[in-house]
Amino acid sequence: MAHSIELLLDDHSDAAIRQLWAALDDAGLPSQLRVRSATNRPHITMLAAERITPDVDAALAALVPRFPLDITIGAPVIFTGARLTLARLGVASEPLLDLHREVYQRCLQHVAREPYRHSAPGYWTPHVTLGRRLTAEDIGTAIQVIEPLCADISARIAGLRRWDGDQRVEHQLIG
Repeated sequence: MAHSIELLLDDHSDAAIRQLWAALDDAGLPSQLRVRSATNRPHITMLAAERITPDVDAALAALVPRFPLDITIGAPVIFTGARLTLARLGVASEPLLDLHREVYQRCLQHVAREPYRHSAPGYWTPHVTLGRRLTAEDIGTAIQVIEPLCADISARIAGLRRWDGDQRVEHQLIG
């Protein structure tokens, strides 16, 4: 199971995303609300890899002066694959991209093999997942369901965690 480094949202933004999750779930569509883990929460994945060793924690905790960070959560976006993923974009600002580059560099010596390509600078798309495993037929309905709730969200990145997908445990590093 993959490991990741994730940005955590402030309470207001977390609640706004959970409202979108609930709207999708109420419509019978795939939603992150259905993930029953106690650690399930809206987040922006900065880096994902097969394994990230715990010794990265100290290197990342040193980033505390970079937090909090204000961002905008913008338009819906659809990621393709065998099934589709519906998300909201984290608008890429210079401070957000700088933080991503720094997190990526600090993590490199702590990952098994190398980070997944989609998390590398230049390939990373900041986003908050709303639902996974949607079909092409689901997407139109999903967009109609969330559209009334899709005003930009003035969000604050309040923390950083390391997710251990093997143990299914989060390690709060900042916030």
